[in-house]
Amino acid sequence: MRRRIIGIAGAPGAGKTTYAERLVAESERGGVRTAYVPMDGFHLADVALISLGLLDRKGAPETFDAWGYAAFLHRVRESRHVVWAPGFERGLEQPLAATIAVAPEAELVVTEGNYLLLDGPEWRAVRAALDEVWFLDCADEVRRARLVARHVEFGKSPAQADAWVARVDDANAALVAQTRGRADRVLDATARER
Repeated sequence: MRRRIIGIAGAPGAGKTTYAERLVAESERGGVRTAYVPMDGFHLADVALISLGLLDRKGAPETFDAWGYAAFLHRVRESRHVVWAPGFERGLEQPLAATIAVAPEAELVVTEGNYLLLDGPEWRAVRAALDEVWFLDCADEVRRARLVARHVEFGKSPAQADAWVARVDDANAALVAQTRGRADRVLDATARER
């Protein structure tokens, strides 16, 4: 069995998680044994971000263990035993070690994250582990509304959420938008929500 790994890329708030979960469910219904591993588990923990002076940039490319993510994906490609991945606990806003199991029977692994198509050595190593990367396009006003609502749901005031989206998420979205042309497929996530 050759395991396939598909990456779903797009800006923060584009709907990557929703799309990936739907793809996994549809694949499972079709009889394909599937695993889902979001890139969020490879966030650096706040204690590391504080030591690096990056806590106020949490979510930017440099706040992820991209080399660790690339190594994990390559291990998943080759392994024939259970591979454990870190998850991300939204309530804590922290990664949690070894919370997601990729079973040896998994024929398809779906992963998603903002930066799968960035052009840096660590991100090229991530891309090299993926069979395909699909990019989700989403209208900025839809994406921003989702992000503000998410930040409010997990503890920020509406004003803090708006400020964070404007200062951090929008900058990350602009960076991700530049990678669209490297995708194998481009999907309209805005249309899928209507």
